[in-house]
Amino acid sequence: MTPYRGLAIIFGFYAAGELLSSALDLPIPGSVLGMLLLLGALLSGGVKLEWVDREGELLVKNMSVMFVPPGVGIVTYLALLKSEALPIFGALILSFLVTLITTAKVVETIRRGRG
Repeated sequence: MTPYRGLAIIFGFYAAGELLSSALDLPIPGSVLGMLLLLGALLSGGVKLEWVDREGELLVKNMSVMFVPPGVGIVTYLALLKSEALPIFGALILSFLVTLITTAKVVETIRRGRG
């Protein structure tokens, strides 16, 4: 009965996140919102880690299977991706640089505060 409880909790929070995201028309994906809700429940003690630990480990170990549908989607739209390669790679490089610079500035600010 324990595995069913863990899966029910995980998928219950996933469903709650999806419902909340669509009901409130939030820009956050429901799956992310559901995992944040689960994190809040774990931190507050509403859900015990032992209840979801094994099932979470199982999902993480089999995560590669979750990437098959997006991979198939990329192959399906390969022609579109090729035609839009310049804007896609430009956005990837720009976002990488913004993330790198922002992270460096945050680390620099934190280190300055400690010194």
